[in-house]
Amino acid sequence: MQQLISDIGILGGAESESCETVKVSEDKHLGNSRKLYIESYGCQMNFSDSEIVASILGENGFDTTSDIQQADLIFLNTCSIREKAETTVRNRLVHLNGLKRGRPGLLIGVLGCMAERVKAKLLDEEQIVDLVAGPDSYRDLPKMIERVDDGQKAVNTFLSREETYADISPVRLNSNGVTAFVSIMRGCDNMCTFCVVPFTRGRERSRDPESIVAEARDLFMRGFREVTLLGQNVDSYKWSAQENNKAWLEKQGITEVVTFAHLLEAVAQVSPELRIRFSTSHPKDITDEVLHVMARYENICKYIHLPLQSGNTRILELMNRGYSHEWYHNKVLRIKEILGDDCGISSDMITGFCSETEAEHQDTLLMMDKVKFDFAYMFCYSERPGTLAEKRFKDDIAEDVKKRRLEEVIERQRLHSLERNQRDVGKIHRVLIEGFSKRSDNHYQGRTSANKVVVFPKSNFNKGQYVNVLVEECTGGTLIGRAV
Repeated sequence: MQQLISDIGILGGAESESCETVKVSEDKHLGNSRKLYIESYGCQMNFSDSEIVASILGENGFDTTSDIQQADLIFLNTCSIREKAETTVRNRLVHLNGLKRGRPGLLIGVLGCMAERVKAKLLDEEQIVDLVAGPDSYRDLPKMIERVDDGQKAVNTFLSREETYADISPVRLNSNGVTAFVSIMRGCDNMCTFCVVPFTRGRERSRDPESIVAEARDLFMRGFREVTLLGQNVDSYKWSAQENNKAWLEKQGITEVVTFAHLLEAVAQVSPELRIRFSTSHPKDITDEVLHVMARYENICKYIHLPLQSGNTRILELMNRGYSHEWYHNKVLRIKEILGDDCGISSDMITGFCSETEAEHQDTLLMMDKVKFDFAYMFCYSERPGTLAEKRFKDDIAEDVKKRRLEEVIERQRLHSLERNQRDVGKIHRVLIEGFSKRSDNHYQGRTSANKVVVFPKSNFNKGQYVNVLVEECTGGTLIGRAV
């Protein structure tokens, strides 16, 4: 999920999710008789999952459509990270049920994290959906749809300890033909007290590394020039050697366990013309080994999404983040030492977590001043039912205080984003052209290695090319220049 908002410079990763980010399925004509329409909310992982769903149903009688009026089946792939995310989906379901009243054969289903959390309410109490499928049950969708076609309700929210969809070739929805997501693992074992993800996506399990490298190679052969390796915490990637993979492991020089550093290097070796990004890293888990692999390969982008959440050590302990203020700052210093000060670092911040004092809020601002993040996702704390924080702590910070603190964090980030971008003025960056600028078809846009958006005149270049761009000016969210 890459989203530039105003000139604040906001960028998200798998851990950082925004219900305002919505993607709609596009038209894919495979000759099937029925039409599937998917709206995907929130994080990159949801968008990747929608591509898996489209692939599974493409083999079972469905083309995808961007026109909801043409749909025989509508799926909302949902997010539960904040209350607003669920409210957005509920309001959308009410609207869709109005559409369904005029089209009795239309089927409506909910997928993803919200499906996992509130399945009973959606199906039984509110009766606003026909089908509910959790993140690990997408292979069961064809049978579930058959049951709904027969007049029954269908639900499967079983959380698997093995499912990775490694053998599914995703249908690339909303693709620019240049960049693509590759899921490397599912679930999360980090029980951050504010987070619902471990309860909606289950335990961590890593995907077979050979299948990941094969998918990246296939994307490159099809013309894609950048892949983003996705996981709730990519640094926890761990895959033990299996009999059927020994030859691949031996070729890679790995004897026991494939770590994220091993995987990152293997994907980078697909081609020097294939850019590699990844998201999201957990500060407590990212290793020097990963940083040294990043430094060794030019095609691994020098950018890390490293969620802070809070700059105060006591609040971090309440959040069960596993690091302190000082530890986090030292990790950032280590990143800069190995990768240089131009390495892009983005973050997540939550204001108004349970019992946060004014002085503790100031510690977050202090950390922001120390690090000077390039981008950030910034939110007020939103208590989620079923989380450890909801069970253990009182949500005792007034909403107006949360919002005032959030405004202070946003304003500080605005200054830092502008300052970091101003450092790039006068420098030449290698940019991968992703498509036209949002404002003009006479300009292209792409991103630097540090994940900063660059806009420049179109000239005679084409989408998917690498171009050297001299940055001549900037805003807080965009670099502006010309090809040289």
